Amino acid sequence: MPELAVRELRNAPSMLPMFAKALMRINVKPGKNPQLPAIGARLSDVVLDPKHLATYRKVCGFSDTGTLPITYPHMHAHPLFMTLLLDSRFPFPAIGLVHVGNRITQYRPIQAREQLDVECTFGALEKKDAGYEFTILTTVTTGGEHVWESESTMLFRTGGGSSKKKNAPTPEPASDTVEWKIADNIGRRYGAVSGDRNPIHLYPLTAKLLGFKRQIAHGMWSKARCLAELESQLPTQAFSVDVQFKLPMFIPAKVKFAQTAVDSGIDFKLLGQDGVKPHLHGQIRTIDA
Repeated sequence: MPELAVRELRNAPSMLPMFAKALMRINVKPGKNPQLPAIGARLSDVVLDPKHLATYRKVCGFSDTGTLPITYPHMHAHPLFMTLLLDSRFPFPAIGLVHVGNRITQYRPIQAREQLDVECTFGALEKKDAGYEFTILTTVTTGGEHVWESESTMLFRTGGGSSKKKNAPTPEPASDTVEWKIADNIGRRYGAVSGDRNPIHLYPLTAKLLGFKRQIAHGMWSKARCLAELESQLPTQAFSVDVQFKLPMFIPAKVKFAQTAVDSGIDFKLLGQDGVKPHLHGQIRTIDA
C-alpha cells in the first residue's frame, strides 16, 4: 500500500480558479480499474472568522450558542475536498459527482475561538451497480485533541443501477411534520458562505446547462437546516449524525421536516410537499465514552 502523502497548505485555496480547473477536467475518464491516489491535504491553525460564522448560522438557521454548529467545520474542509478532487491522479471528473451521504461525529462541542487543524484524505473506493462510490475522510483536531470527523460518500455514475424498486408499496404521507418554504436563492446564499458555487445550485439557466430543470439546494445545507431545527435536542455528549441524500430538492420549494424519537437518538427526514418524496434521511446517535 503506497505511503500517504499529505500536502500542507498555507491558506485555503481560492474556489474560483478551482472551478475553472474542474471545467478543464470535465471529460476525464476513469478507465477500467480506477484507483484513488494516496494523498491528503491539510490546513493548520485555522482561525475562525466571527462574521463568516454568523453568516453561516443565519443561512442555515442556527442560533449563537458560543460553540460551532456541528456542520460548520465542513466549511473549512470543502477547499481541501476540491484540492483532492482536482489532483491529476484522481480518476474521475469533479463536476458531475453526486454527494450521496455524509456522516459527522463530534466528540465534544468546539468553541468558536479555538484554532483548528483540518485534514482530508481519500477513503475507500467501491464499484457499485450505479457506478463508482468513494469516500473522503475529514479529521479536525485542536491542540492535538481529536474533536470532529466526517465521512462524505460520493458517487461517479456510469449509467446503470436504477435505485427504484419494482412493485414497492407507496409509503403513507408523514404526519406531525413542520413545513418549510425554501427560497430560490438559498443555493446562492449557501454557495457564497461555503464557496461551493456549483452551477447546479445557482440559477435555472446554469442548472439546465448541466441537465437539471432548475437549480437544486446543496445537500449539506439541507443537513445543516435539519440540525438547526433540532438544535435544542442535540446531545451534549459525543454523538454522530449520519444522513443519506435522496432526491434533489428543486428550489423554490415547500418541504416537510419530520422527526421520530428512538431509543438511541433521533431519526429525521426531509420530504417533499406531499410528505412522501424523500430528500434526506438522517439518524442522530450518541456515542459511548
